Formats: sequence, C-alpha cells, structure tokens
Amino acid sequence: MGNAAGSTEQPAGPAAPPPKQPAPPKQPMPAAGELEERFNRALNCMNLPPDKVQLLSQYDNEKKWELICDQERFQVKNPPAAYIQKLKSYVDTGGVSRKVAADWMSNLGFKRRVQESTQVLRELETSLRTNHIGWVQEFLNEENRGLDVLLEYLAFAQCSVTYDMESTDNGASNSEKNKPLEQSVEDLSKAPSSSVPKSRHLTIKCPPSPRLTPAHSRKALRNSRIVSQKDDVHVCIMCLRAIMNYQSGFSLVMNHPACVNEIALSLNNKNPRTKALVLELLAAVCLVRGGHDIILSAFDNFKEVCGEQHRFEKLMEYFRNEDSNIDFMVACMQFINIVVHSVENMNFRVFLQYEFTHLGLDLYLERLRLTESDKLQVQIQAYLDNVFDVGALLEDTETKNAVLEHMEELQEQVALLTERLRDAENESMAKIAELEKQLSQARKELETLRERFSESTAMGASRRPPEPEKAPPAAPTRPSALELKVEELEEKGLIRILRGPGDAVSIEILPVAVATPSGGDAPTPGVPTGSPSPDLAPAAEPAPGAAPPPPPGGPPDALGRRDSELGPGVKAKKPIQTKFRMPLLNWVALKPSQITGTVFTELNDEKVLQELDMSDFEEQFKTKSQGPSLDLSTLKSKAAQKAPSKATLIEANRAKNLAITLRKGNLGAERICQAIEAYDLQALGLDFLELLMRFLPTEYERSLIARFEREQRPMEELSEEDRFMLHFSRIPRLPERMTTLTFLGNFPDTAQLLMPQLNAIIAASMSIKSSDKLRQILEIVLAFGNYMNSSKRGAAYGFRLQSLDALLEMKSTDRKQTLLHYLVKVIAEKYPQLTGFHSDLHFLDKAGSVSLDSVLADVRSLQRGLELTQREFVRQDDCVVLKEFLRANSPTMDKLLADSKTAQEAFESVVEYFGENPKTTSPGLFFSLFSRFVKAYKKAEQEVEQWKKEAAAQEAGVDTLGKGEPPAHKSPPKARRPQMDLISELKRKQQKEPLIYESDRDGAIEDIITDLRNQPYIRADDGRAPASLGQCWA
Repeated sequence: MGNAAGSTEQPAGPAAPPPKQPAPPKQPMPAAGELEERFNRALNCMNLPPDKVQLLSQYDNEKKWELICDQERFQVKNPPAAYIQKLKSYVDTGGVSRKVAADWMSNLGFKRRVQESTQVLRELETSLRTNHIGWVQEFLNEENRGLDVLLEYLAFAQCSVTYDMESTDNGASNSEKNKPLEQSVEDLSKAPSSSVPKSRHLTIKCPPSPRLTPAHSRKALRNSRIVSQKDDVHVCIMCLRAIMNYQSGFSLVMNHPACVNEIALSLNNKNPRTKALVLELLAAVCLVRGGHDIILSAFDNFKEVCGEQHRFEKLMEYFRNEDSNIDFMVACMQFINIVVHSVENMNFRVFLQYEFTHLGLDLYLERLRLTESDKLQVQIQAYLDNVFDVGALLEDTETKNAVLEHMEELQEQVALLTERLRDAENESMAKIAELEKQLSQARKELETLRERFSESTAMGASRRPPEPEKAPPAAPTRPSALELKVEELEEKGLIRILRGPGDAVSIEILPVAVATPSGGDAPTPGVPTGSPSPDLAPAAEPAPGAAPPPPPGGPPDALGRRDSELGPGVKAKKPIQTKFRMPLLNWVALKPSQITGTVFTELNDEKVLQELDMSDFEEQFKTKSQGPSLDLSTLKSKAAQKAPSKATLIEANRAKNLAITLRKGNLGAERICQAIEAYDLQALGLDFLELLMRFLPTEYERSLIARFEREQRPMEELSEEDRFMLHFSRIPRLPERMTTLTFLGNFPDTAQLLMPQLNAIIAASMSIKSSDKLRQILEIVLAFGNYMNSSKRGAAYGFRLQSLDALLEMKSTDRKQTLLHYLVKVIAEKYPQLTGFHSDLHFLDKAGSVSLDSVLADVRSLQRGLELTQREFVRQDDCVVLKEFLRANSPTMDKLLADSKTAQEAFESVVEYFGENPKTTSPGLFFSLFSRFVKAYKKAEQEVEQWKKEAAAQEAGVDTLGKGEPPAHKSPPKARRPQMDLISELKRKQQKEPLIYESDRDGAIEDIITDLRNQPYIRADDGRAPASLGQCWA
C-alpha cells in the first residue's frame, strides 16, 4: 500500500521518474471458504473499527474479491528493518575507514545521499500511514526501535539550525567563535543527566565518532545544513504524526523522554510549512488528556536549548516576522489559543495569558485587527473570546454581591406585597360574599312578597260578591292581578312564553301552563286547588272554530315522547334537518325530566338558531364523507348513560418521651400545672400543649398513682417524670382543661383559615348562578349541539357541564380549528356583549381548591370546642381568660356557622341549578369545569385574534408584492423563532465539544486536527474579555 511503487533501492538518477507498472490481470475468484479466509486476513491488516468491519462483511462475494485483490496488489514489499537500516546509515559513520568517511563527508557524495534519504523518508511516511497495523507495530517494537532511529535522524537534521541560531542570537564573542567546532557541536548534543524532561536526551554526534577531526566536524555541520535545507525535517514530522495517529504509537511518543522535545525544536526550521505542521501537531497534543503538561515541558526545554530569556519568546518572534505566510500565522494563533485556554485551572490560565501579554501578543493583535484573512480573524477572535479579564471578573463579583443584596430586598418586598395582596383578596372575597348573600336574601324576599301579593289578590277576587254594579270598580285590578299571576308562573317554570304586549298572549298559553303530569294527582305549584279563579276561568274556554284540545299528556314529539314525559313547562323540540351530514358532539345530554328547576329551563336555543346563519357552520364542520339524506322517521332515540428499681408509674419509653417534652417546655412540674389550671396559654405555648396532650394519664397509670398515694410512699422513690405525672393527674377535669387550652390556642388561626375558604365558595357559587352572560353562553352551546346531534340522537334539553370539554375535541373539516374557536368567533361577531362573561365569575380557582366537607367538619369541630369552653366557664365562672375568650370569639363563631350554612346552601343550589348532583359533585370537580372552560375560552380568543393578525399581514404582504414593494415583516414571534433555534443549536454544539479529548482509539490525532481546522477552539465556560480587546473588531 504505502510503498508499492517505491522501495529503498537507489533511483537511477535524481530526475528519473519511476517507471509505471501496468495493472496485473484480475485473477479468478476462489472457492467460498478460501474467499472468506482471505477476506478476513485482509480485514485484519486494515485495522478497521468494528462498525466498518461489520459494514464490509455485508459485501457480496464479488466486492469482497475486489477488496482482496486491491489489498494483495499493494502488499508490503519492504519490511521496517530496511527503512531503519537506511536511516542509521545516513546518521552513523562510526567504525568506517578514513577513506569512506572522507567520501561520506564529501559535498557531492553527501548531496546524493540527501536526495536518497528524502525519498526513503517519504516512502516511510506513506508506509506508516497506509500499511496495516502489524507493520507499524513491527517498526516500533523493541527489536527495531524505529521511533528512536527516526528521532536521531530528526535531531541530526536540526543540528545546523540550532548552531546557527545560537551563534546569531546569543551574540557569541570572537573567542567563542574561535573555539573548535567539534566542541560546539558536542555541546549541542550534550544533555545534563539531572534534567531528563527538560533537555534533549538524544546523543546526536555530527559526526559522532570522537576519532574524527574538527575538520570532519565542520563538514558534518555543513552536511547537516544541507539536510535542513531539504524536506527531511518536514517529512520526519509527518512520520511522527502518522505514528501518533495510532493509539499504541501515541502512547509510545507521549512516554518517550525526548520525542515531543524534538518536535518542538523543529520550530527552528526555516520552512513555514514545517513550522505550521509542528504547531498543528502540538496543539492537538495539548487537547489530549495529560498532553498540556508535556507541551509546556517541551517549550521549557526549547527555552534552555535555544537560550531564550522567556518561554515562547522565539514563537512570538516567528509570529511577528512571518507575516507573509498566513497558514503559519493561523496555526500559530491557534496554538497560542489552545495552550493558554485549554487548562481547567483559572489561575493557571491567567498566568499563561500574562506570559503572552508580556511578550507583546495583545499589542500585536491590535495591529492585526485589519487583516484581510478570514481564517486569521477567526482564530484571533476565538482567542479574544476565551480571554480571562480578572478585573472584569472582580467587577462582576462586586456587582453580583450588590445584585444579591438588592434581590434579597426585592424578595422581602415581594413577600410583603404578597401578604398584602392575600389580605386584600380575602377582604374582597368577604365583601363579595356578603354582597352576594344580601342579593340572594333580597331576591328571596322579593319572591316571597310576590307570592303573598298574588295570593291576597286571588283571595280578594274570590270573596268579592258577583254584583254587576260592583264589577266596574274591580276592573282596574284584574289586569294587574293577571300579569302578576303570569309572571309568577313563568318564574316558577310552569310556563314558557315569549313576553308580548296585551293580555291575550298570556291567556292563550294558560292550558299549557296548568298541564299536570300523567296521573293528575299532584296539584300545580302556585295554583290554588279546587275551583279555578274567576279571573282565569274565561280564558280556559276554547275559541270558536278552534281544534279540540289534545288528549291528556299532550301530543307526541318527533321521537315519540309525549308532554307528560317532558316534564312541566317543557316544550317539545323537533329534530333539525341539516343540509350536510354533521359530526356528533360528544356531550352528555340531560333528560327532559332532569332539567326541572335548572338553568336549562330558562334557555331558548331555538331562538339562537333563528338569529344565526348556520350554513357557514355546516360548511366548516361537515363530515368529510357525505352520504344520502337520512330518513328521520327510521331513527330511534338512544340515550347515553355513563356510569366514580425505683418505683415507676409510667412505661419506660413513654417516660423517656415525656422527659424530652418537659425539656422542650423548660418549665417545672408545679409551674406547668398552675398554668393549666389558670388557662395561661402564654406561659405554656401552643406547641408544648399539643405535645403534652399525648401524655394525659391513662386509666392504668391513674390506678398506679392512686395505689402509690394509698401506700403513702415517699416522693423520692419516683423519677422526675413520675413526679410530674403525679402532679399532672391531680389537676381536676384534666382532659377537658387540656382540650380547652388547645382549642383556645388554635381557634384564631383555624377561624382565619376557614373564613376565606367559605367566602370563596359563597362568592364563586353565587356569581356563577347569577351570571346572565354565562346562561347565554350555555344557550349558544346548547343550540350548536342540538344543531349537530338532533337529527341522529334527538333534541337535547340540557347537558352535563363536563360536555364543555368536548368543545375542544370537536375539530372542523380541515382540522384547523375546534368548535370552541368557532363559538368564540360567533360570539365576537353576533353577541359582543358576552365576550367578557368570565369577568362575572369570581374566585373559581380558589373555590375549586376548597374541600367543603373538610371545612364544614372543621367548623363543627370549632363549634364543639366553643361549647366545651362555655361549659368550662360555667363551672369556673371566675376565670378571666375564658370569659375574655368567649366575649371576643363568640361573634366570630356565629359568623362561621352562618357562613358555613350559606356556603353549603349556595353550593348545593348552584350545583342543582346546573343539573348536577350535589351529593356526588365536590367543589373541586364543579368549579374546575368552569375554570377549564374559561381558560380554554381565553386561549381560543387569543388564537383567533392571532389568526386575524396573520391573515391581515398576509393580505398586506400580497398587496405590497403586487405593487412592487418589499413584503412586510412577519410577526415578532415568527421572526424570533429562527434566532432562538440558532442560539439553541449553537449551545448544543458548544456543549457537545469536549474540552479534553481521550487518546483511547486510533485516528484521534487526525480527528482533533480536522476539528480544529473546521472551527476554532472556544471554551464552553464563561470568559470575560477586556474592553480593549473585546471591542477591537467592533
């Protein structure tokens, strides 16, 4: 593979091209078994990762045979030992004759050998890069030691460069220049044994034999200069890079005492390509775990060998002077960025950063800000982005402390405002609840007055004698009594009329209003039994020519139901025939008998359908498959049903717990007993009382205490806990006193906690029931539901509140909107006065979080506690504490009882009003239905409004395009979306980039170098750039 066309044989001439070898003819494919065996051998030689091996194993036999032929065509022709022998022959001349050495040192012969060595190195690099892993391992094994040989040749090629650099940069004196050249060369090759990682450990001899004369050393130095002028150093670095691309080779290089040092010393080469290659390789090593320390050690060695005053001095000199070679400048800037900012220790980063600042990097970057090279600008900007500005960080820290203090102040203000808001909300709930109660009471009083007035009017009319002369004075009162009676019957739900002027309308519907359920035993509410009123009797006579009255029970409706099945005051509804087949709204309809006394008796969905044009609704919500018209006579009603050692008086563990409790109280036994007898809650504390309640003496403990007292045994026999229990049990009515004390401490907090919950239930229940806008919303929902369902399921007279959730599930034909969106648009266009209906509903969320049963139980518990306190006060009427408590808290208890009763009645009333069962419906379930509906309605309003804006913007864009103007900008949410996506994508990429790579696989070095070429090195953590550098590209 690597050296198929070339070998270590000498070429015919310096310019003779290698002869082209024709491709060998394709061999016939062997048997399947032999093919598979040879294919496996080829895969083993290729050293591929498991996923690639699995992919190649899936090839068919034809492709496998082609791969085998390719591998065998480029089989290895030269073993590693041949290359190693050649490289040794170029460096080592020890042990040869003087004639051979002289020929070796002759200029002409050496130039010929340099050309040969360059060719050998190129072939070696190709072999290391392309041959199978076994060949590379053989080159690096202990027997061949190819890495050491390669480093010896690299050091030999660099001898002249180092010498020239020292003689030029160090300003050698004449006496030093007149020194024998042999000593100078030997000095270059020496290495103190104490500085193993900081010096060149290779003993390079130029020439190595001490028997050679200084003249020969001068020739060797001259020959080294000839070698350095060729590409040998560059190709040697390429060979090392190929070795480091293998995991085993990389470990060998990193553990070698002088390999990285020699690579770093190659920066002294005059070829910018070579220096850029070296910097790329060193930057990649920096990013491998443990590589940064090795790189810094190599530059410490560079400083010692090259006589630098400061580390990285020569690197910065090359960076400033090689301004004509952009590739080298990019590689140099990349290396500086990585060597400074790839360490985790922030202090170390600042130290390395200051090293380059001291060498003039910042000033030079200011000069480079106008460079035309995009690649160099990217690398410089990456360095500036990673720069740590300690002053800015200190300023940020001080600012952060100030912000934290300000945040604490704001948190305190927020807590204070939250508490004030909660108090204001509780006050508003209490006021609203009180107003709702007053309104409800006023309505009840008004209803009572109407009933009394109607009854008195009817009784007065029945007792009046039927004298003709007295009839005219009674005439003015007859229309007023009739109107009151009709209004009373209408409010009670016994009739359903559309109000109109004149008495004729009210009189004509009287037979419907007085219709009784089948059986006729129950009298109609509000109508006196017995003979009818004289005022109403004439209206019962049918008009001449009128049709005879229907049979008892009324005529059947379209589904066969008679009026007797519909309930009192319920008008039969006819199914609605739609033009298109409509989807069914998945609601739970109420039976006609279930809507008596509910809100649905007040709704007229037929009037809503008469006001609206339903053709647009049909067009948008029709089913996709439209069949022939349905024959309504063949449909039958289907009802949907849904089914929710010393003497001891107490036990040891109990005594231990009592001791802990007494230590918490920090009071003596006598002081505790005195405070309990005096009801001194301040001395004891509520928490201590609640703990002490657990240690009330049991019957068994009382018997032990009584026996101890009968025996008149001394108190010294008892422990401290037993003595306390003895005093404790002597308190009269101890359980009642302890219960009373606990009640005295808990009552204010419990009452303060219960009052807002009761107010929330009252306010929410009464606001829902009294909202006319909500009733009209439900009327519209009922109308649309019947329009969709009546042709198949029959007309519904009401629906369960859970059916409101179905408005979000019903989609239009194009699936772009729901039925709720359509209702929002209809209400906004036809009934704009209903759009703010949710403002009439108060505290739905708070009422939904209340457990009414628990609140009522707590109120009853407070009532029992207050009664117990009153009994204790009767027994001990001289107790000022109990007297003052009863005086201050009895009104609060009375208000709690009244509010709890009001809350329970209001909740049960509103639940029944909307057709639900108060026994199975909790406030959390009931109010959450309205809360979800309100939130969904608001969201639908926002979406409909957004659709209108987008449609208007789209129309405006079309108009501007037609006029030749640029289109208007899109709405801000859409305009910001690509930016947010880009930012999130950059963040994901930044998080995916590891700061430190692992060298646990083959090809890691090449991957790192490729990544660095594709994008600069930028740390994922924050680094504050100084203003002067951060703004240099502004």
